[in-house]
Amino acid sequence: MPIITNSNNFFCEKHFVFIENDILLAKQDLHSPLSIEDLPGEQVLRRCLSCQIASDWYAEPELNYSALMLEQNAPIPAGCSTMPLRQFFWESKTREEQERGLPSALGGLAARAHSFLRLRQTYIFCPSCGTKLEVHKEQVAKVCPNCGRLDFPRIEPAIIVLVSRGDEVLLVKNKNRNQHFFSCVAGFVEQGETIEQCVAREVKEETNIDIQNIRYVGSQSWPFPDQLMLAFTAEYKCGEIKIQEEEIAEAGWFSRNKLPDIPKEGSVAYNLIKGLFGSGK
Repeated sequence: MPIITNSNNFFCEKHFVFIENDILLAKQDLHSPLSIEDLPGEQVLRRCLSCQIASDWYAEPELNYSALMLEQNAPIPAGCSTMPLRQFFWESKTREEQERGLPSALGGLAARAHSFLRLRQTYIFCPSCGTKLEVHKEQVAKVCPNCGRLDFPRIEPAIIVLVSRGDEVLLVKNKNRNQHFFSCVAGFVEQGETIEQCVAREVKEETNIDIQNIRYVGSQSWPFPDQLMLAFTAEYKCGEIKIQEEEIAEAGWFSRNKLPDIPKEGSVAYNLIKGLFGSGK
């Protein structure tokens, strides 16, 4: 799809403005579910450009959206507020999406915009020949004008799994993410393995538990920075918990009726733990 990098082309219906991993909203008094009416209008984007607080911007007309990244310490435009992008994934779900355990359509488009802005900021020079890259005029990619190499936004597949043992679920606290809550076992898919093999390997590596009846339940784009989260459930087979001390601070079995602090709404882990994936037809 063609990409337009021109400040005169903010004519799309939806406008996504980001500050790092936060998204800009046009109102301060917000009500769920959020919709395109809560996104900034064209005048906000033009104000950001005129004040020179935008580091990058583009439009993708075929999907009817514009995207803009503000400088890291840029002031919030008057009348606007910010929200963590992961919270936006939940707050922008329609009632139907919430009831059926579906990902947010608006949130998915925001994830696409955020990921491509990151690509544009990260990939500056061609990894093959060192020439400065240009934005491809027809595809969501950057192209080398010298050797023709194309670089597309990265998508890193990662699994996340909720393991159950009767009424209990296996939750872990990650050692390296400075988090106070317990979450599901998760990890990146490695070269040469299937998704199911990755699920079993990550659980075994992090907790020493063997699992069975691995079942895919859903997915969600998770641009922190470039993941596609593939969510699974599985059942306990055998083994005693022995944590991988380099990565895991604590692990344990918790009753579904007496859970510890878990990730917030909008996260893939929350959807898994609360049984929201595939909860309706």
